[in-house]
Amino acid sequence: MRADIVPGAIFPDYELPDHTGTKRKLSALQGQDPMVLMLARGGYCPNEHLQHTRLVEMEREIRAGYCRLVTISTDSVLQSLEWRTRLDARWPFLSDEERLVQRDLDIVEYTDPHHNAMIPHTVVLEPGLRIYKIYNGYWPFGRPSNEELRQDLRALSMRYRPDWDLATPGLREAWERGDKSRFWPYRS
Repeated sequence: MRADIVPGAIFPDYELPDHTGTKRKLSALQGQDPMVLMLARGGYCPNEHLQHTRLVEMEREIRAGYCRLVTISTDSVLQSLEWRTRLDARWPFLSDEERLVQRDLDIVEYTDPHHNAMIPHTVVLEPGLRIYKIYNGYWPFGRPSNEELRQDLRALSMRYRPDWDLATPGLREAWERGDKSRFWPYRS
């Protein structure tokens, strides 16, 4: 991974085609929410399939917590659509078929010249594409479990959701005054 891609840094705002061929920017997909970004080899890899199957199990919880999931792989748009469909996933799968992200982040998986894949990483992003945590998934046990992701998203939600604890002094008074700027989803 490129030396400047570390916790606290801003992750590049890549724009890539999604599984339908529509160009999407990471910042637009993230909005104001924490996001889990999978940099993946592709649907051919059994380890990727296993990790993504587990994420499908957690997807409803992630959506309910107003967090986001995005996958970027070196698959083509059609392969991305097929993989997403096989998984029954609902989040965007972006195609880096041209290997722009792979080269820019310096994550070429040189041990697999046949697929020219990227070294898998899971990046947990704070709002504003700020890197919170990076997991190197070259080996399966380097990938985060759903429980580790749950803990990461809990920590970020506590930090970025002013209404995390409704007993916080002043919140009830603000609500009763009609000031909902500190409450999700009313804040802008």
